[in-house]
Amino acid sequence: MFWGEGQLIHNGKYKIERYLGGGGFAVTYQAIHTKLNRPVVIKTPNIKVQNDPNYDKYVERFIKEGRLLAKVCDSPHPHIVQVIDLFEDNNRQCLVMQYIPGMSLWKFVQQEGRLPEAEAVKYIRQIGSALVEVHKKGILHLDVTPPNIMLNFESGMSNGKAVLIDFGIAADMSPPSSLSRTFGNKAFAPYELIRMRKGSLRHATMDVYCLAASLYYAVTGQCPTNSFDRKLDGEELVPPKQLVPSLSDGVNQAILQGMALEAKDRPQSMQEWLDLFSSTPPLRHQENAKPNLTPQPPSLAGKGENSKPLDLQLGVERGLEESGKTQEDDLSSEKGIDYTKLRDYLAAGNWKKADYETYLVMLQAVGRKEGDWMRSEELLNFPCTDLRTIDCLWVKYSNGRFGFSVQKRIYLEEGGKPDGKYYEAAWNKFGDRVGWRVKDTWIYYSDVTFDTYLAPRGYSNLPQ
Repeated sequence: MFWGEGQLIHNGKYKIERYLGGGGFAVTYQAIHTKLNRPVVIKTPNIKVQNDPNYDKYVERFIKEGRLLAKVCDSPHPHIVQVIDLFEDNNRQCLVMQYIPGMSLWKFVQQEGRLPEAEAVKYIRQIGSALVEVHKKGILHLDVTPPNIMLNFESGMSNGKAVLIDFGIAADMSPPSSLSRTFGNKAFAPYELIRMRKGSLRHATMDVYCLAASLYYAVTGQCPTNSFDRKLDGEELVPPKQLVPSLSDGVNQAILQGMALEAKDRPQSMQEWLDLFSSTPPLRHQENAKPNLTPQPPSLAGKGENSKPLDLQLGVERGLEESGKTQEDDLSSEKGIDYTKLRDYLAAGNWKKADYETYLVMLQAVGRKEGDWMRSEELLNFPCTDLRTIDCLWVKYSNGRFGFSVQKRIYLEEGGKPDGKYYEAAWNKFGDRVGWRVKDTWIYYSDVTFDTYLAPRGYSNLPQ
C-alpha cells in the first residue's frame, strides 16, 4: 500500500482511513475530507506498476476517467457515483468520489443469497435509469456488473439504493501491458465486448446485456453462462425461471431478451429494455421490504399470454361503478376486514403508513398474506364493498386529492377508456398529471411524495 492509515494528503485536505482494494492498475482508499468531515473514496494508480513502460499512457487514461465521470455528473444523478475532486499529490493522480455506505451487489448476494424479485428489479431499474441518461451524453459504461453496482443502505436495508461506479472501461482504462488483463467480468459481458479491440464499434446493447446479466445474478444467486462459451461452444443459457420457478414470466423474459447472444436480437436501447418489465410486478416478496406501489407503464396487450393492460385500473373502475354511494366513515367489508387502522392513519395525515396499510388490507381482501402479491384476476374481481370503503376513506381524509375514484376521473379526462384496451398516450398523460412520470420517466416508490401540498391530485395509493 502506498498510503497508511491516518496519513494526510493533498496539504491535509484528506486523511486516509483504510485501504479498500483494487485491480491491476488502480487501487482505492476510504478517506475523510478533513474540513467537511465527510467520508470519501480516493482512487489512484497502483504503485506496483509504475515501472511499466506504458505507465504514463495509463495515467493519462486515469485522468480521462475522472474527466469523463465529471461530464457524467454535470447533472447529478442519484444512481451514479459523484466525482468530488481530481488532483495530483506526490506525483500520483488522485480521483476523489462519493463514499457509498453498504456493499456491492456482488458481495451482497454472496453474503445474503439471491434477492427477492421486487428488490432486485428495483435496483436494476435504478441503474438502468442512470444509464439512460449516461447514454444520452454519448457515453457507454461497458462494465455494468454486480461488482460495480453499489447498494447504499444509509437509510436502512429496506430503503437500499443502487449506485453505479467505476467508469474506467468507458474511459479506455486498460491495465498496463505487463498485466495482460482482458475484460474482468466475462460472465456478465456480451461476447463482442470480451473480444473488443481498439477502434471497435460500441453500442448501447453492450450495457443492456451487462445489466440484464446482473439482474440474472441478483434473482438467481448464480452467474449466467459465459457468452463466449455460448457463441463458440453452443452452450445454452439456463433461463432464470428454471432456477427460480417463482420468478415472474415478465422478468424472466426481460432477462433473456436483454441477454440475447447477438446484439441485433437485444433491445436496442436501455430505455427499450426497461420498458419490457411488466406493469404489475409483485407487491412484495420479503418481510420488512416496502411494496412497490408506484405505477409503471403497462405492458402492451399480447406481450404476455395472460397480459391484460390496466387490469387494476379497470378493476377499480368496475368496482366503483358497481358499488354505489357510500356513507360517512363506513368501514364495512365483505371479507370481515377491520379498516380502523387505515382510517386512523388517514385521519392523522400519515399518508405513508396509510399507503402501506392499504397494501395490507387489499392483500387480506383477496386472501393473501404480507409478502405476497395480487394476481390480475383477483384485482379485476376485487370485493366491491371493500374497494368502496378504501376509496371513500382516502378521498375524505385527503380532501379529494387521493383515491381510486380520483384517479379514475383523471384517467378518463386524459383520454382513457374503461374497455380493457391499452391507450399509451392517455396512460402517459395520466402519469404526467398525477406525478408518477417526471420528464418522461416513471418514478420509483422511493421517490413517492406523501404530502397533500406537494403531491398532484390523484397521486397516491394505486398498488402495482
